[in-house]
Amino acid sequence: MIESEATDTESGDIIDRVLARAATRSANYSLFTSGAQALQTQGLERAAGADDRDDGEQFDREDRQALRRVASLSTELEDVTEVEYRQLRLERVVLIGIYSQGNAAEAENSMRELSALAETAGAVVLDGLLQRRGNPDPSTFFGKGKAIELRDIVQTSGADTVIVDSELAPSQRRALEDVVRVKVIDRTAVILDIFSQHAKSREGKAQVELAQLEYLLPRLRGWGESMSRQAGGQVGAGNGMGSRGPGETKIELDRRRIHTRMSLLRKKILAFKPAREAKRANRNRNAVPSVAIAGYTNAGKSSLLNRITRAGALVENALFATLDTAVRKNETDDGQLYTLTDTVGFVRNLPHQLVEAFRSTFEEIADSDVILHVVDGSHPDPGSQLATVRDVIGEVEARHIPEIVVFNKSDLVDADQRLVLRGLEPNAIFVSARTGEGVDELLARIAVALPKPSIPLDLLLPYDRGDLVASLHDHARILTTEYEEGGTRMSVLVTEEFAPTLRPFAVVPA
Repeated sequence: MIESEATDTESGDIIDRVLARAATRSANYSLFTSGAQALQTQGLERAAGADDRDDGEQFDREDRQALRRVASLSTELEDVTEVEYRQLRLERVVLIGIYSQGNAAEAENSMRELSALAETAGAVVLDGLLQRRGNPDPSTFFGKGKAIELRDIVQTSGADTVIVDSELAPSQRRALEDVVRVKVIDRTAVILDIFSQHAKSREGKAQVELAQLEYLLPRLRGWGESMSRQAGGQVGAGNGMGSRGPGETKIELDRRRIHTRMSLLRKKILAFKPAREAKRANRNRNAVPSVAIAGYTNAGKSSLLNRITRAGALVENALFATLDTAVRKNETDDGQLYTLTDTVGFVRNLPHQLVEAFRSTFEEIADSDVILHVVDGSHPDPGSQLATVRDVIGEVEARHIPEIVVFNKSDLVDADQRLVLRGLEPNAIFVSARTGEGVDELLARIAVALPKPSIPLDLLLPYDRGDLVASLHDHARILTTEYEEGGTRMSVLVTEEFAPTLRPFAVVPA
């Protein structure tokens, strides 16, 4: 009887353990399907002293496959105050420059332009400093004492960059950085940075990268003992064995890579040339005169192009907003077609690297029939803009091309300023791309300046050459037209480019 009771007791224990095991498995299954609730349930069971004889942790795989969100890492802008705070975290810069006796006003205008360049590049200008001296210090650009004063100003204002209104030698840049303890860049680096932001086409990007590499190449510098120079014969001077360094292998490798990349970019830019020349040759073959819009950056060239042709070109109150040429056609009142080409803007002290890299773009100016020279009439120093643009036009050998000077933004110019501008250029036209003032006068001046057909031809065109008749109506001046048995008899005036195509159809006088 006792054995029977014991057996029943053991059987009951076995049944209880089996039921408990089944209950645990059921709970585990529900935990897998309910996520966080399952974890909480398991924790409660573990806290309640669950049977330690079950087969271990069941949620390792789920934990490994789950995604866990880390709080407070979102950078999404939620309100206006956060946007304003982001703007306050832009790069903070101090501008410096030098001037000699008598050109303080010019130096201040240059500093204002550098400030606009820095803001276009994405910086906040905190201060601008000018020092009067004949030539820059060969070591730190500023004198040693003024460089220390600059360091104190930088520390006080919290600036993290110093921009020099000149082109720094690599040694000057390093020496000045050692004094002020922040990054130092020059005007050229700012312009290159703006160009890299605004380049959109493949050719424009390649041109900017080539200019950047040409600027970077002489400014490479090595860091640390791994780039120390080889000791060479100094071993015999008491430096001991093992003092020979590995040499500047890293910097030499960088130079070699830069040279290789520059060579590739030059080939790439040359590859764009045939397509550009084909388009230009097509315009020349059809005797379509071209007008190139040149001028200082932010003078309103693209706005003027939009006003005349409704081109839809990018217009922005920023320096170097246009880096890629845009060509649009227009027509004079008497029906003569011509093209208007928007070109990249110029700036004083335009880096030589950019002039070379963008030479293909400047070719549009050199190959044009008329140059529309746009000047910002509201600028404090329009005379320097005129001189700067004409210097670059001279570099691309385009001084012989007829020039029409336009003072844009005339709605911002008062009567006294107009007198000053008229003294600079007596034959200039005052235009406002915003209001339309002077646009009709400008179009009339362009029509007069365009090359006119001057070669007389007496032609007999077969009736199956209607394409030539249509071209004559578009690109020539037609004097008489008669219809004969052999074809269309026309007396015309054509341009020198168009004449060779028509001479085979010329009627030989009896």
